Amino acid sequence: MVMAGCTTQATKPMETVEFVDLPRFMGDWYVIASVPTFFDKEPYNAIERYALNPDGTVATTYLFRDGAADGPRREMNAKAFIRDEESNAEWGMQFVWPIRADYRIVYLDDDYDVTVIGRNRRDFVWIMARTPTIPESKLTELLWFVENLGYDRDDIRLVPQGAGEAAQQIPAG
Repeated sequence: MVMAGCTTQATKPMETVEFVDLPRFMGDWYVIASVPTFFDKEPYNAIERYALNPDGTVATTYLFRDGAADGPRREMNAKAFIRDEESNAEWGMQFVWPIRADYRIVYLDDDYDVTVIGRNRRDFVWIMARTPTIPESKLTELLWFVENLGYDRDDIRLVPQGAGEAAQQIPAG
């Protein structure tokens, strides 16, 4: 019934962007919105930081405040292995050995200012930007993009950035 369309979309392999210039992609990305994982259910001021290692892997640091803007600082470290070296857009993210989680760069604007990271299982997604906020029109566009990938928009949460409550709100679908 209603779920048939979602199931079809959710079972199709998730396409990545054509190419990622890795040195240009490195640096800090503010997490604007996400489907939270079990270890970051209420992140505030979340930043994903990437640094290219000499061996071609990517050192990944995820920093956030837990539960409030002044909550405890959390840090998670991982190493990404480039799975598709032609596009550089499909990674295996390793938080614990030997597991490498699926991590796909599915949207990246030409200026490398906004990106969307997804997973084939459609369980987690991250909308990230080089700045703590993005225009509401851009956020709306990206939410539609993510929904069309097979994600449930109701699962996506805004990640507050700054000292107080989030300046942005998830636009209504």
